[in-house]
Amino acid sequence: MAQSYKSLKENFVSNLSGGSISEINYVTAVAPTAVLLWSALQSSQGFFVEYGPIAFLTDHLLNVGAILAATTIYSSAPVALNLLLILPAIILYLFPSKSRTRQKRPLHHKSANGQLHAHHNQKGLGPLPERPFITHYRGSMMVITCVAILAVDFDVFPRRFAKVETWGTSLMDMGVGSFVFSAGLVSVRPVLMARGAGETSDVAASLKAAIRHSLPLLALGLIRLYSVKGLDYAEHVSEYGVHWNFFFTLAFLPPSVAFVQALPNWFLSVDVIALFVSCIHQMVLDSTSITAFILTAPRDDLFSQNREGVFSMFGYLSIFLVGQAVGLDVLPRTGSNLSTSILGFKSAHPLLTRLLTWSVWFSVLLFLATSYSALALQVSRRLANLPYVLWVCAFNCVQLALFCAVETLLFPGLYSTTDQRTEKQRCKHATSQVLGAFNRNGLAIFLLANLLTGLVNLFTDTLRAGQGRAIGTLFIYATALSLIATCLYRNNLSIKL
Repeated sequence: MAQSYKSLKENFVSNLSGGSISEINYVTAVAPTAVLLWSALQSSQGFFVEYGPIAFLTDHLLNVGAILAATTIYSSAPVALNLLLILPAIILYLFPSKSRTRQKRPLHHKSANGQLHAHHNQKGLGPLPERPFITHYRGSMMVITCVAILAVDFDVFPRRFAKVETWGTSLMDMGVGSFVFSAGLVSVRPVLMARGAGETSDVAASLKAAIRHSLPLLALGLIRLYSVKGLDYAEHVSEYGVHWNFFFTLAFLPPSVAFVQALPNWFLSVDVIALFVSCIHQMVLDSTSITAFILTAPRDDLFSQNREGVFSMFGYLSIFLVGQAVGLDVLPRTGSNLSTSILGFKSAHPLLTRLLTWSVWFSVLLFLATSYSALALQVSRRLANLPYVLWVCAFNCVQLALFCAVETLLFPGLYSTTDQRTEKQRCKHATSQVLGAFNRNGLAIFLLANLLTGLVNLFTDTLRAGQGRAIGTLFIYATALSLIATCLYRNNLSIKL
């Protein structure tokens, strides 16, 4: 790659100031509204029951194509795109088919004395039900991430969506944090399974497993490092540092979390620990010269060359831990079928209510951190400071609540059964195969997306590509990812990294 062209590429993604949080919310709202239309088609028409080429294409256009459109050709009119998705969903919901009407009726069985009773007994069901809304949330997050890492190299992708230099908010800044949050959300499944079996956690065994899990990620980070340096590929040094990359961040998270996981049993809850870590990190940034060191110091040794990656670990650790706290609250079966008292009242939908509570809690904290005159902190993904942590957590809790609301509205009887087989069938019926595919092999697809992004940049002049060529390239790229992910999914293949 010629040095001048490399400089142009680096300048294309450097010194950016981002956009508004409200615009990011409008753009990313396309994901749950696309799932809303998908769910309306499935619940009212059974459109995706027979999953042939037409069903796959529709699934792909709704859950991948809509996100691609929102970040490119509809980037200036995301509200219009949301309305285009919501209106047909409303029509399908208001005029349901007979099968939809039958589906909404609660299941009943006759008891020994011949009386009818509803399904409330959960005997025979596992402690961790499948949650289609979590699959949709994680799958959509992965789609947005994969689309953005290539789209950012084209002019059709607005510069305000690309990562900011230091202060501000952008779509891609949120994408990095959401990746970590969603990883934390599902990482507690083994912990919950162990608790259900009455097993106690062994810190040494957990740390050993965490290190074993980190090794492949560390290897991927090294491969990316050597490939970027060897190919003289354009890189944004102030993003993570000279040698650091996102795979290294992911690799160092599991050992850090394994150490912290031993604390909640006798010290504090996971979310309190997360906020404590982030607050201490913010205090250090404000009261010492660390911020100046990160932003302005010369890069004259290995540590200073990678200071962004090193110091941002505290913020990403906090985000991961909050993801775990939310996972501990919403993954178990308890609460999804049983009415619980939250904030002093009985909720008919306790799971949704808890997610809304998490959303309000972090939104209020974000408002106080950024708007209260005594604080007035600015969001910085580069520093992974307290406002960034609160923003990522608030955003992801709201997204989870939206996906949960769609599921609650259009698949109301999802968990009202007493046998696991029926529940799995219902959850499969309520899950997009494309989003399920991106969720199941998320890290492998993310790695593939990085490889394809590199190939496209090596053989395409992305800076001078017109809108038509850019959209065409991005659509082919996204379709290739969907096809590969869905083929793996339909053949029940999982690639563990």
